[in-house]
Amino acid sequence: MWTFIRYPEKSSWNDLLQRPNDDAPEIRERVETILSRVRTDGDAALLALTAELDGVQLDTLAYEVPERQKIIQQLPDPLREAIDLAVANIRRFHQAQLTDAIAVETMPGIRCWQKSLPIASVGLYVPGGSAPLFSTLMMLAIPARIAGCKQLVVCSPPMKNGGLHPALLYVASLCEIPVIYRVGGAQAIAAMAWGTETIPRVDKIFGPGNRYVTLAKQLLQQEGLAIDMPAGPSEVAVLGDSSCPPEFAAADLLSQAEHGPDSQVLLVSTDEAWISEVENALRKQLSSLPRQAVAIRALSHSKACLMKNEDEAIALLNAYAPEHLILACRHARTLAERIEHAGSVFIGYYAPESVGDYASGTNHTLPTAGFARAWSGVHVDSFRKKISFQELSREGLRAIGPAVETLALAEGLQGHQQAVAIRLQQLYASDDGLKT
Repeated sequence: MWTFIRYPEKSSWNDLLQRPNDDAPEIRERVETILSRVRTDGDAALLALTAELDGVQLDTLAYEVPERQKIIQQLPDPLREAIDLAVANIRRFHQAQLTDAIAVETMPGIRCWQKSLPIASVGLYVPGGSAPLFSTLMMLAIPARIAGCKQLVVCSPPMKNGGLHPALLYVASLCEIPVIYRVGGAQAIAAMAWGTETIPRVDKIFGPGNRYVTLAKQLLQQEGLAIDMPAGPSEVAVLGDSSCPPEFAAADLLSQAEHGPDSQVLLVSTDEAWISEVENALRKQLSSLPRQAVAIRALSHSKACLMKNEDEAIALLNAYAPEHLILACRHARTLAERIEHAGSVFIGYYAPESVGDYASGTNHTLPTAGFARAWSGVHVDSFRKKISFQELSREGLRAIGPAVETLALAEGLQGHQQAVAIRLQQLYASDDGLKT
């Protein structure tokens, strides 16, 4: 099961809150090898790696998304209706994130404004492997379309038969994506970063993945590739007490533990008896979980922490900076105001993390491994860039010019000072000044 820690000293928190990382050197070596193969051999490397790592032989990477009516025939009605509901909520929440342009006259004659423009080409990575995460395509493609991105390049590993899950194809059709490239892992990230004979190069890559995918994104970021965030193995922290049914907390913990063997869960409470009840519920639910083996491995490096008081519990959670944080306790809404570092927060007994993963409207592509201290989850502005503009009249330059000259000379940049001085000299020499 997990490791139980009673009243951990603050000096031990740094080690206590470490994510699983024992095989980091081996993973880095494998990722670097994969990147090198894709850089050198392009499509040929992608096809070979798909055969080697996924056990799927493909003749071509591109998979054309069928007409929607053909997809619907393969999709159970309840699943299609659930996707439609989720898509509507995700659109509603992300559409509200669009903001108007900002324009300010900082002083008479000086007008500054900012304009948001979409990133032209974005790569969307949709994990597959043990489960088709079509929900990730909803979370990425919908805000990308709202932001106005022209080209959406989607990569996802194929199923064992070489095809793609009908639910993934249905979401693609709703988001007007004509083609999905059947490739996964670090090799998919490399393909979108550099481009191959088949897969276009993109300006920014989005999407969660395992440690190989995350490391590939981070390594390619060092070469100038823009990425959404480091989003690796999934994690959840639950703060609970006896007011929450232990079965609720146990189910929330398992919902993340089943993602993968390198996922991690953290249970925090000031009530030792309640922690024991959660553990009992966990064992009971685990026995009937289809992905039991995966969850057991995740739980083996997970922890339950008994804290002395509420203040220490909140401090520990802020230090952990979890991807998902569930507040299943008394005064949850009040405590939520004290959370400083988390990817997404779920408040109360009836807000399971699963709802945010699929359909509430918030985005599930979130920073992991403590990166929530500085990174945000995906939102509409993740797919946009902001350009600033300024326009000065003659009066504006006369008003601000002397201050700019002083600042430039103080930094020893006479060329900067001269760019202002030459204009002011001409203004002062002419009754009319320069025409605007």
